[in-house]
Order: sequence, then C-alpha cells, then structure tokens
Amino acid sequence: MRAFAWFLGLILIGLVSIAVFTYPVWMVLHPYFSFPFHRIGDRIGMLALAVGFLLTARRLRLSDRASLGYGIPRRVFVREMSVGLALGVVTMAAVVGIMSALGLLDWTAAAGLTAAALTKLIAMRLLSGLAVAFIEETFLRGAMQTGIERESGTTAAVILTAVIYSATHFFASFKIPPDQVTAWSGVDLLSGTLHLFAHPLGIADAFLCLLAVGIVLGTIRAATGNIAACIGLHAGWVWVMLVVHELSQPLRAAPLNFLLSRFDGFVGWLVLAWTILLGFGLRRFYARTGYARAAG
Repeated sequence: MRAFAWFLGLILIGLVSIAVFTYPVWMVLHPYFSFPFHRIGDRIGMLALAVGFLLTARRLRLSDRASLGYGIPRRVFVREMSVGLALGVVTMAAVVGIMSALGLLDWTAAAGLTAAALTKLIAMRLLSGLAVAFIEETFLRGAMQTGIERESGTTAAVILTAVIYSATHFFASFKIPPDQVTAWSGVDLLSGTLHLFAHPLGIADAFLCLLAVGIVLGTIRAATGNIAACIGLHAGWVWVMLVVHELSQPLRAAPLNFLLSRFDGFVGWLVLAWTILLGFGLRRFYARTGYARAAG
C-alpha cells in the first residue's frame, strides 16, 4: 500500500497547503489585485497537488506514458476515446430520459434559450467535460491505479482509486468575504471545503453513486490497459450532466424526488442503480474488445 499512501499523502498536503499558505499569499496580493480569498486557496491547493504529483510520479516510476495510461498509439487512443465519449453521452442521456419520465426534472429554463445560446452552451460544456476527464483520469486511473496495482493487485487498485475519486467530489466551494478575512481564514477555508464530510448520511447516496462510477472506470482501465475509454466515458457523462444542470432543475416536490441526491440534484439512488446495471454491460464490452481494439 506504499503507492496509495503516497497519493493519499499528496492529497492531504494539497489540503493543508490551503490552510497554511492562503492567508500569507492573500496579504501579498490583496493590495494590488482583487482576487477572492477562496480562489487563491483553490489555486494554492492545485499548485501543491500538481508539483507533488510530478515528484510522486517520478519517485514511484509512474511518469512514463504506459504508467499514465497513454501507452497506445495516438490514432488508437483518439479512436477509443471517441467511442467512449459516444457511449458516455448515450448512456447518461438515457438516465436523464428516465429522470424526465419519472417527473424529476423541470425543464422550464431550457425554453428561454436561443439556438445560438444552446449551441454555445453545449460546446463550452464539452470542453469542460474533456478537461475534467483528462485531469482526473490521468491522476486517478492513470498514475494512481497503476501504482497501487503493481503493489497490491487490480482489485485493491480499482476500489481504493474509486474511494478517492468519490471523496474528492465533496470538496465544497466555500467563500470568505474580503472584510472578514483574518489570520485564521486559511483554516476556516479548509474547514468549509470539507464541511460536507461532517454529515455523511446527507451525502451517502451521492458518495455511493460516485464510488460505483469510479469502480466502473477502474475495471475498464484494467481491461483495456489504458485510459482512452475512461477519458471518453468520463467526459461524455460530465458533458451531459453539465448541460442538464444548466437547462433544468430538480423537482423537489416530486413523489420520487428521493432518487436524486440533495448534494447536486442529479447523482443519487437512481444514477447508482443505473451505473451498476451499466457497469456490467461496459465491463463485458471492454473485457471482450479492449485488448484487441487497443492493439488495432
């Protein structure tokens, strides 16, 4: 479990750096720039994580293309990612259709959008989905899963990586107004970022749903030997979710509203059930075709 300990420590260092360095950096920048306190904290955490990732990847011999999940020809990688993207869009659109059929979504906001605005929204959210997928899959299903798998086997690697993947989605956005910033605001920012974990039952459905998503992606990474399909699927799912968030609102008064999580109004028991069902099909598909397709 040495590799897992390294990556867990890396995440903890990123969080601690927010508490320790945000206030000093804010004091230096605030007289000249109007950067929000929480945004400085976010950038410090990201910078610490990025630098730590580079150092950790080198130390654990995970900095080569194959270890990061990019060990196939570019042409094949793009093809597999594109297939995954299409599958991600179709499968997530299907569960959105189920939500709508069950009366769980209000699409009133979509009525006011022009065709140009809708096209721009879809294009921008695609870019967001791809960015999220590349970053998270390279870190998690690329380096982290590879490192744990070498030491502890595939099952441990898939599960532990999925736990981290799920947990990181509950780092909340927390804002501190400039006139309320004190020397302890870095600690307050960290506490606010992690406050959702103080009420685990309130996020249990969303946590389990994202855990299942992580396990599905991890098994596909293990089956294919690369992260091309993982990036495509991940990007497709995020793309549809972001567009739906912009165009609809969860109907909290609906009889079946408990199927959507209070966390974000989307992931929850319904998506968890769909993910489990979908996971069997995707695992079978990639187990049969993954190596052959990657070689082709």
